[in-house]
Amino acid sequence: MNAPLRRAAAATAATVTALALAACGSAKEAGDKAKESTGPKKGDAIKVGLLLPENQTARYEKFDKPLIEKKIAELTKGKGEVVYDNAKQDATLQSQQVDAMITNKVDVLILDAVDAKAAAQAVRKAKQAGIPVVAFDRLAEGPIDAYTSFDNEEVGRVQGQALLDALGDRAKDGQIVMMNGSVTDPNAALYKSGSHEVLDGRVTIGKEYDTKEWKPENANTNMEAAISALGKEKIIGVYSANDGMAGGIITALKAAGLTKLPPVTGQDAELAAVQRIVAGEQHSSVYKPYAGEADAAAAMAVALARGEKLSAIAKDTVDSPTTKAVPSVLVPVVPLTRENIADTVLKDGIYTLAEICTPKYRSACAEIGLK
Repeated sequence: MNAPLRRAAAATAATVTALALAACGSAKEAGDKAKESTGPKKGDAIKVGLLLPENQTARYEKFDKPLIEKKIAELTKGKGEVVYDNAKQDATLQSQQVDAMITNKVDVLILDAVDAKAAAQAVRKAKQAGIPVVAFDRLAEGPIDAYTSFDNEEVGRVQGQALLDALGDRAKDGQIVMMNGSVTDPNAALYKSGSHEVLDGRVTIGKEYDTKEWKPENANTNMEAAISALGKEKIIGVYSANDGMAGGIITALKAAGLTKLPPVTGQDAELAAVQRIVAGEQHSSVYKPYAGEADAAAAMAVALARGEKLSAIAKDTVDSPTTKAVPSVLVPVVPLTRENIADTVLKDGIYTLAEICTPKYRSACAEIGLK
């Protein structure tokens, strides 16, 4: 395992260990731990509302939802109930879902906002109804009580460095295309900032796009425009903010007739992206240990529903545009390349060897020792 991977794995392990210790001790130590209680004391029979933003990205339904449900069940001895809904990338629908959660009288809400700014009104409604809100993965505006995500500027730096490493001495031999995420997602701005911190002055950025709704088809359209404007032979690399968009980008590059693809980054370690990395079509992704983020969200939600304090769980604070010093848990990330697939997504049980190394990818897997 390389040094960055060891550091990130150790940091993740420390985060998860801290969460476990906090969860065990929170009930009896609530009287002397940090942030002020936001509601009446409750036992294990709590009702947790969980609202996720979309179902096009594999992570939300495959990882986040079941991991959060599992941790809440563990922390509440199976007595806690999770009420779930998905907004399918529709901010108006998500606002209606918050209203439904209020009507349903949930004790706490875990919210991954479709549109962080638009979510502020719904967050205020929940607070007025006495329901604390944990912002999950994206920093929703409004009076949120807690927040958990990854270090999102670091995600951008990891992506940018992966692209630089792939380009090596060729970094100034052409132009790169930057495919950022949606402007409605505050994380996208952080990924962009982190990547620019690494890339600016070291590469020539020929075209840069903010991709509506993170959709692969929109990234595909943007990439077609970049190829037309710059010329396919002049593009030496593509910064893609996530794996879904990377898929759309790679489709456009292939359609343009490129047999040797330039390095393309990504994020989320989606199965299709891992397979593209194995095959050499996508250079890298970012592996985000979802269990650490899910555990943090569950632990903070349960504590808030019980009227407990958060200091043993949330060691950081983050400022949103509307709320200062939000108790937060930030989980470290790991760059994912062909070299460390075995030490990350396979070792952590995210995917099995059979899932990655299907017949189509079997020979490529064997080339890098996955067998």
